[in-house]
Order: sequence, then structure tokens, then C-alpha cells
Amino acid sequence: MAAGHPPPSPSRSRSRRSRLQRDDDFYTPRHISSRDRAATLPAPNTFSEYRTNRPRGDSEKKSRIPSVKPAGESGRRGFHPWHFIRISFRSASKASALCNVLWPVVPAALAVKYALSERHILTFILAYIAMVPCANLIGFAGQEFARKVPHVAGVLVETTCGSVVEIILFMVLLRSDLFYVIKAAILGSILATMLLCLGLCFFVGGLHRDEQTFSDAISEAGSGLLLTAGVVLGVPTFFRISMAVEPAQANLLPDERVLGISRVISVLLIISYCVFVFFQARTHHGIYDAVFEHDEHRDRDKHKDNAKDKLTMTECIIALAISITLATLIAIILIQQIEFIIEDGHVSDAFMGLILVPLVEKFAEHLTAIDEAWDNQTNFALSHVLGATLQTALFNAPLTVIVGWGLNKGMNLDFDLFNLVMLILSILTVGRFLQDQKSNYLEGFLLVILYVAIAVSAFHTPDPPGHGNNAGHSEGNSTEGGH
Repeated sequence: MAAGHPPPSPSRSRSRRSRLQRDDDFYTPRHISSRDRAATLPAPNTFSEYRTNRPRGDSEKKSRIPSVKPAGESGRRGFHPWHFIRISFRSASKASALCNVLWPVVPAALAVKYALSERHILTFILAYIAMVPCANLIGFAGQEFARKVPHVAGVLVETTCGSVVEIILFMVLLRSDLFYVIKAAILGSILATMLLCLGLCFFVGGLHRDEQTFSDAISEAGSGLLLTAGVVLGVPTFFRISMAVEPAQANLLPDERVLGISRVISVLLIISYCVFVFFQARTHHGIYDAVFEHDEHRDRDKHKDNAKDKLTMTECIIALAISITLATLIAIILIQQIEFIIEDGHVSDAFMGLILVPLVEKFAEHLTAIDEAWDNQTNFALSHVLGATLQTALFNAPLTVIVGWGLNKGMNLDFDLFNLVMLILSILTVGRFLQDQKSNYLEGFLLVILYVAIAVSAFHTPDPPGHGNNAGHSEGNSTEGGH
């Protein structure tokens, strides 16, 4: 204290503090809504942390009347052809817009299929490329639809729409009795999303910043469920191997037992998926809403997204109907050519199922997640990656077994041992990378390298017994599906 200046009186100090407090309140807390104040807080990692920091006023007074979120409002109603074509062609990102350049390949694939039916390689290539714009439109329409509903429901809608192509391909493969290809595609779909897509998300997001962070609520639940699903999917395979090493059990009809175990496990997995959706969308939706809202506030180009024209609800439904119909037609053509491609020895069964089929079926989800990682929406990207992976493991794969059960087909969950081991090791690797809730481009690069290594091994994997002109029929008559 300088000499000659008396210390301020307590009343003056209190008066100054109250005046400063009033000024601070004017600029920050008192004139900010509880929802905006919650958005400035870090994303919650636990349910108790969410309950502590959740907004009290706005969030507890929810309207019972369903309405479109402001971020998804198009300002129009009904169906407008010109706006529909222009917005759909523009798509969600530059990468998605480039995919729309491939739309002329769709009629070309249909024309070649019926005009040049003997050109199987050409038809396969055109159909494979034609799946890209169809899957891209499914992903974009699902993304536009998701903008109009709450965050958690939107993520579930996008994930489900992105898995439509996969379910279609599985059903067509099941009808063709290509069980070995289906099994490889199930594991390949999980690996492609978990390693390639997540790796590209980490790599692309790490190009703009030293590291990205994400919520433990997303990563912990997803990685734990994924490890559980991977182990449960491996139970029929481990059971078959354990019976094979015991000579006394060789005559106990292991194929029928494996088929029965697979069907029971499929029912259990679908029940698990329903519980997971209920957990995410109903009982614990608040913490996920808070995490996703936090991600929206750190979107790099949020102002550009808000300024873009958007599809109406009617246009979203029409886009989904058109794209799903075209994807179904192209999938049927694609699967019809797979048998000829494999029989002629151009591509092995393992490479076709583990690499080629999953890449095209998960294309829309990959683009969506990578675009979100580029915009620094790491929680959105991670939820799409883990959500799509869990839907394949907990719903799409067991659904194929149950549909085959209804059609009296011997589809089971007895996978190739090498593919199954690589799946479980990959899940453990991804779980280790997610443990610190941070990511960088190095981790993404390493995940992509791991996927490429698995792809190389799949390319050199020999075809299973029964490969040849009657491969499809021999698989159909074997409950083991190509083993």
C-alpha cells in the first residue's frame, strides 16, 4: 500500500465488488440461457457429470409437440424437383459431391447387364462403381433427415440408413447361398469401419490440429460393447475348433450343433442391440445430447452448413426411397456377377467378402464420418463409426442368420479362424487408441496400415474347399458354409 493513501473502507470494497459483479453479469452469466451456458462447458464423460452440469430451465421443459430442429429447417414444404436435384447433387461435402459425378454409371450398369449379359467382369466393375452414388445419396438423405430430429435420434437414423446397403447385400448373398462370402463380409464390414474409416477420421482430423479430443461416454461404451460382440461372435467358431481337436467328439454332429448355437447367439445379439438402442435413446440420451451439442458448437464450418439449402422432410423420404430402390437393383446385379468372378479365379472368396464387398456397402458412412472429423466434430464421427460397427455385429449379422433360419438355409456364425483372430486383435488395438480420449494423425495412419496388412493377407488367402463351378451349391448344402 502506497504511503499517504488510506486503505479503502470495507463498505467501499463491497460496493466496488458488487458493481463489478453486476457488470460481469451483464456480459456473461445472467443474460445467457441455461442451454448456451451448458454448451460452453466441456462435454460430459459420465452420466453423473451430465446430471451435475445439465441445463435446468430449457432442457426440463420439453415440448410434447414434435418439431423440426432449426438446424434442419429448409424453409419450404412438399417436393420441389429443381431444388431436390440441386441440393442432392451438391450433397454434404466436396467428396460427396464428387461421388455424384458417377450417376451416369448407374444406367450404364443396368444397360450392360441386360445387353451384354456375358460380360461378367465389365458388369461387375460397372455395378460396383454404380453402388457409390446410390450409397452416397442414402447417406446424404439420412443426414438431412437427421438434422430435423434430436441429436441421438439423428445419429441412429444416419447409422440405420447407412446400413441399408449392407442388409440388402447380405440378403441377396443369402439367397445365392454364398455363405462363405457373407461371413467374410460380416467381419470385413466391421474391420473396414473400425480400422479404415476410423483411421481416416483420425488422420484427416489430425491434419488441422495437433490432437482431437472426444468424450469417454462415446468411446468407452462403444469399445466395450464392440469387444463383447467380437467375443460372442467367435463362440461358434471356438466351439467347432474345440470339438475338432477331441477325437471322441468327432461323431457328435458338430455342424448341427454349431448351427444351433449360432441361431441362439443371433437372437441374443439382436436383444443386446435393442437394449443398447434403448440405453442410448431413452434412459441415457441426455449425456449423448450434451456431447453432440458440444460438438455442434465446435464445428469448423457451422456457419456454412447453416447457410446451405436443405431438403424438406418429404424430399428426404423420396430421396431415401429412390436411392434404396436403385441400391437394391444394383446389389442384385453385383451379387450375380460375384459367382462368375470367383469361379473364374480372378478374385478369391476371402478378398471378395473381406475387402471388396464391405468397402462399397459402408461407403456412405465412411464419407459422413470423415467429413465430420474434418469439421472437428470428433464425437459425431466416432459415434457413427462405432454405431455402424455395432449395428453390423449386433444386428445385421445375426439378422442374416435368423432370415436364413426362416428360409431353411444353413447360415451360421462359424467364421474363418484367421479373420476372427484379426477381428478381436483389431478391436483390442482400437480400444487402446480410444483409451486416452485423444487422437492424432499418427494413430489414424497406423490403423489404416493395419487394415492394408489384413487386405494383403486376404488377397493371398486360398479359396475354401468346394470352390469351382459348383461352389455356391456346395456351400448351400453345407451348414458350415465353405469351411
